[in-house]
Amino acid sequence: MGPIARIIAVVAGLAGGTVFSQAPEFAQQYRQRIGGAIDELRVIVEDFNVQAAEHHLDRQQALNAYAQSSDDFLRDRGVSMQSTISRYETLLSQQLHLGTAPPVAKPFVLIQDADDIVFANTWRDFVPGVPVSFAGLVWGAIGFIGGWMVAALVGLGARRAVKTRRTRRQVS
Repeated sequence: MGPIARIIAVVAGLAGGTVFSQAPEFAQQYRQRIGGAIDELRVIVEDFNVQAAEHHLDRQQALNAYAQSSDDFLRDRGVSMQSTISRYETLLSQQLHLGTAPPVAKPFVLIQDADDIVFANTWRDFVPGVPVSFAGLVWGAIGFIGGWMVAALVGLGARRAVKTRRTRRQVS
């Protein structure tokens, strides 16, 4: 590998390291945003539960009352409420998984089961952080190695292409 190729590989490694080192920070900002979503959904779900209890119904009985209504609006409202409850429970599960995962693994947990809305809003408002944590350094190292390997493979392919052209010219 020539000196220019080494410089390109190091620059690519540094770029990869910089990008990947942000994965733990993104996971942290996602976790904070998901906490806010859960807080708001909790208010809605608990209010629904209280109203159901005031009418001597549990949550499922209240949802069934909506579903059995002859009024389209009330049936649709029941479907909407069931969707809200399901999302609340899904976000609670995600929060638990993110909270119990080791710091280095949090980005993997996020990738496996991210909420589309929370993810999109986190991405829109993402502010990069300095990777001073162990997880940030690990992800930065992964990105550095990955970027360096990509640059090295591209350089290897380019060298082979040049060598093949030279060989063809010499044979012709």
